[in-house]
Amino acid sequence: GWCPLSPAGAQTTQLLLEPPWTPAVPWDRVTLTCQGSGTPVWYKDGQRWEKQKRDRLLVTEKGTYKCERPGTGLSPPVRVLDGWLVLQVPLRELLEGDTVTLRCRG
Repeated sequence: GWCPLSPAGAQTTQLLLEPPWTPAVPWDRVTLTCQGSGTPVWYKDGQRWEKQKRDRLLVTEKGTYKCERPGTGLSPPVRVLDGWLVLQVPLRELLEGDTVTLRCRG
């Protein structure tokens, strides 16, 4: 269940989310993977996260996360919410007429 947050072939850094539900919630043991080559630069809530240098990040708190790779730039953001109730949808492109499963989490 790995899903890119940008269309395939786009010339941007890809940030993969596992499990592939959005918005993500920290109690799902969310893993973000920054695809590409070179050392990734991670951002949380718009601030550069100096201590994070790995390709993968285990998210344990709410916030908005991005990563950056040399040459392909900044990824689209991933929001991690921590609320009483969160309505999640599968992380994939949805078209009119598609059947979709929703998750209500709390």
